Amino acid sequence: MTSGTSGPSAMLLSTKDTNTDFFLQGVTVCLEALRKAFPESDSLQRTTKFFYTPTFRQSEAGISIGPNSSTPASSRYILNLYTTPAPAFEVPSEKDTLYLHLLFALKDPSVGTLESNFASTVFYAFTALQERWQELVEDVERGSISRALTLEPKVRSRLEALMKPDAERAAQLRAHFQEGFGGIAKRLWPHLNLVLAVDSGSNQIYGEMLREHYCRGVPFYSPFYAATEGLIGVNLWPQEPDRRYLLCPRSMFCEFLPESSLDEETPQTLLMEEVKEGENYELIITNTSGLFRYRIGDIVKVAGFHNQCPIVEFQYRRGQMLNVRGEKVSEALFLRALKNAVAQWPGAQLVDYSCAESGILGDSIGGSDPHYQVFIELKGVRNLTEEQRYKLDICLQKDSAVYRSFRIKGSIGPMRVQLVSEGAFKELQKKMMAYTSTSANTFKMHRVLRRKEYAEFLLGKTIS
Repeated sequence: MTSGTSGPSAMLLSTKDTNTDFFLQGVTVCLEALRKAFPESDSLQRTTKFFYTPTFRQSEAGISIGPNSSTPASSRYILNLYTTPAPAFEVPSEKDTLYLHLLFALKDPSVGTLESNFASTVFYAFTALQERWQELVEDVERGSISRALTLEPKVRSRLEALMKPDAERAAQLRAHFQEGFGGIAKRLWPHLNLVLAVDSGSNQIYGEMLREHYCRGVPFYSPFYAATEGLIGVNLWPQEPDRRYLLCPRSMFCEFLPESSLDEETPQTLLMEEVKEGENYELIITNTSGLFRYRIGDIVKVAGFHNQCPIVEFQYRRGQMLNVRGEKVSEALFLRALKNAVAQWPGAQLVDYSCAESGILGDSIGGSDPHYQVFIELKGVRNLTEEQRYKLDICLQKDSAVYRSFRIKGSIGPMRVQLVSEGAFKELQKKMMAYTSTSANTFKMHRVLRRKEYAEFLLGKTIS
């Protein structure tokens, strides 16, 4: 099942060939790039992997249906790499599993890597750590597991057998937490080498927040450009700030649709050797598990070539584009304007955001001109003035000549900026996951909301 970020969740075939390609052309290549860029990571330190065991259902024929992710507990050899023990992967609650991930990570002062599919999962792990550190430190001190966790008796006893009282480590942890959460990762784990997670596309803001706050001074490596459909590209340049991915021609056969011809009925595609550096294209893929000339909806920019193979930068997803009058504002364009506006709001730090086109909310918001409803969660401010809200509109007009022309003509009304309460987006994530049957490992926050109930949910969380 795909995550359903930019449309309905789709069911695709996952075959042994696709998984083998991912491992041989993706994982092994990235491990080599990682070893060269961060030689200190080639050690016997354990990794903390933030992973949640997904729920699968069975088809009538007995075929498993669920997100494209296998649990680390499915291989006892892989499990040796991680701080989290096997019984924790049997816990169905995401909240309780996260607590166990954090608890066993805190017990080990020599953790070398923090890993997850997406930077958002790592970010939410640190926010949970900030909320529950006292409880976690007490468990380390006593060698116990919090009674607040809903665990099956057998799972609890297997986990408790792995705990021993450690007053010395608890005292160290308490001192670090009391000092504050800026740069906390490097203080808790002084030998931490890197954070391994995708921090491009819709995960860009979480990567930035982690680098600026919790994980200050820790390198990040975004290894793959991948989807439920399989491996698309690998990042051979771990230390470069721009996330660039070399396409893997043996994993997928790629065709390229020029951005200018996306809306044509029968557009002509280009092959790898025909694309031009600096141009944007929609990727069309053919893979080994039966997808033939399949539009995945990703727009990429050709950033260069490695030998003769294109290197791409992810730009946006077609389904995540704001478009009330044909202006087509992409996620990347809107995020740039939003970051510029937030920088002009004293004390404000962006936590999360989503937009909705006014049409999906209908009469519930009043006003007839089509416009954007923008929902923002911020740290450091509890209110925004009308002038500050309007700054966002001005910033987008500066970055998008088309949006500006529609605003001047009055055919698009001023955007309405709603400040939502702390934790609103975490609650929205739970709601979305329940609807799409996706898992926490594959979830990506929707930057453009296409369902009325999601937008209404955030409207209900508005504080200013």
